[in-house]
Amino acid sequence: MGRITASRKQLVGDPVYGSLLASKFINCLMFDGKKSIAQEVFYNALAEIEKKVTDKPGIEVFTQAIENIKPTIEVRSKRVGGSSYQVPMQVNRVRQQSLAIRWVLNAVRSKKGQPIAKKLADELVAAYNKEGVAYKKREDVHRMAEANKAFAHFAW
Repeated sequence: MGRITASRKQLVGDPVYGSLLASKFINCLMFDGKKSIAQEVFYNALAEIEKKVTDKPGIEVFTQAIENIKPTIEVRSKRVGGSSYQVPMQVNRVRQQSLAIRWVLNAVRSKKGQPIAKKLADELVAAYNKEGVAYKKREDVHRMAEANKAFAHFAW
């Protein structure tokens, strides 16, 4: 399996909103241990979001966006008698959150030509409106699970 870190136990809310989710997101956004830069990018993105979605605070839009991207079901490979099946399985809460964060960041990093705070704001607003690259990724995962429902009896 992957490495296990104690980050969840040590996680403190972010300095502005006291939100654990925001704090986790900033940690995942961070490169080379430069947290202040990651925080700056994140808060600039939230400020950008507030310009676009005027009726809600940026942090709420962010939380709802992550909520919209979380997958409830995914496929996992399971070998049964020499052949591999894609077996649909429930996703636990912690994994839902990490997948959602990872997908948003991948979507943001794959776009080119704008400051990262702007790209992040665009992606989060899109996810909040149930569209965008990361949301599409979630839909693809759900569709995949739906298509392989026949193998659900292999779930372990």
